[in-house]
Amino acid sequence: MTRVDFYVVAAHGRGNRHVLACRVADKARRTGHRVVIHTPSPEEARHMDRLLWTFQDQSFVPHGLLGEADPACNPILIGDASQAIEEHDVLINLAMEVPTFFSRFQRLAECVDNEQAVREASRQRYRFYRDRGYPLEMHEIA
Repeated sequence: MTRVDFYVVAAHGRGNRHVLACRVADKARRTGHRVVIHTPSPEEARHMDRLLWTFQDQSFVPHGLLGEADPACNPILIGDASQAIEEHDVLINLAMEVPTFFSRFQRLAECVDNEQAVREASRQRYRFYRDRGYPLEMHEIA
């Protein structure tokens, strides 16, 4: 069964869910996991692509866009994760709704910032997973 982790920026914390997703993806990659960052649009995928190039000054985070990058060379892929047929490790969801394909992955990370619409949508997703018996963990990020 897929383990679901909610990474939530603290109420007075700084940062947004996109930068948080970069941090979660990089940490997962450094511990040997393959990661797919699910974005609801090609524009958001390109935004995440740019962020992964710049969010850390001192290191390179190998990544690429789904359908464009070679999955063998890129442990982090970005885009519509419903197309990630071979990836079954970690899914990071940046969409406002529950990805219909999330159960193909061993772990699901939900990144939540302080934007009101994002928080409300994340509460609905939390209830969805809880009501179906998925193991849930909450991580407050300062």
